[in-house]
Amino acid sequence: MHISIRPLQQSELAIADQIFRLAFGTFTKYPDPAKFGGDVTYMKRWFTDPTAAFGAEVEGQLVGSNFAINYGSFGLFGPLTVHPDFWGQGIAQRLIAAASERFQQWDIKQAGFFTFPNSPMHLSLYQKFGFYPRFLTALMSKLVQQHGQGLHATRYSELPEDEQQECLKSCAELTNAIYSGLDLRREIRAVAAQSLGDMLLLWDNRSLIGFAICHYGKDTEAGSDNCYIKFAAVRPGENFEQLLHECETLSVIEGASRLIGGVSTAREEAYKQMLALGFRIERLGVAMHQPNQPAYNRPGVFVIDDWR
Repeated sequence: MHISIRPLQQSELAIADQIFRLAFGTFTKYPDPAKFGGDVTYMKRWFTDPTAAFGAEVEGQLVGSNFAINYGSFGLFGPLTVHPDFWGQGIAQRLIAAASERFQQWDIKQAGFFTFPNSPMHLSLYQKFGFYPRFLTALMSKLVQQHGQGLHATRYSELPEDEQQECLKSCAELTNAIYSGLDLRREIRAVAAQSLGDMLLLWDNRSLIGFAICHYGKDTEAGSDNCYIKFAAVRPGENFEQLLHECETLSVIEGASRLIGGVSTAREEAYKQMLALGFRIERLGVAMHQPNQPAYNRPGVFVIDDWR
């Protein structure tokens, strides 16, 4: 069997999405695997950087895909999926290798991703590439409630272009203070360009103290009736609770009834504060790290993300 790893084409995104649902639905024993995930989609990651989207082909048939993601000095990949008919053929390893090569080209300092903590098969596979499990990641949600009289945060989408550029620089400065080189500007631009949601910005006078990149609605990573915090951060010592309240208010404004966010349990204070604010765990994953170092999964860091 000849396996070819090559760029995933835009015309193949619907097929890649079907494989994603079937693969995850089969592994998790979802009642109808083809409907796994509902109207959530991850395939729009292709538009952020088509050169970082990889397809696996066998005899002219697309059988798997993987997406490499650039957060500056930090790299992620996923969803990594292979059609169940082709499991055990070494295709996943080839797709991981493609993403790892892209990380080297980007000069990534550390990489990570989210996987099943109860699957020895997955842990063994990723350890072949130097990824090791560390702390659990809690995928959490809460039913939203209105706080105050509306948003106090600034919406990125409502700013003129010159101010957006300044905000992007401020966001990069904030994340760099959390982890050297951590940079979410690609992600922010992707959300804006594809109308996946919006970003909230919290200010103290003229200084940025926090921001939250949110997806909401169908055909995003949130899904219908949900607001999903893709990434959020506040400077150490700033008001993490206020940022979460602003995300909840945004959910109400956009007609979502549920707010979703993931956090590493290594970020002990952030995890505890989310629980105190009414978030409850829906699912647990484990963060895999390469090399086996904490990166920004450590106490004192107030960041929401889950590396899926």
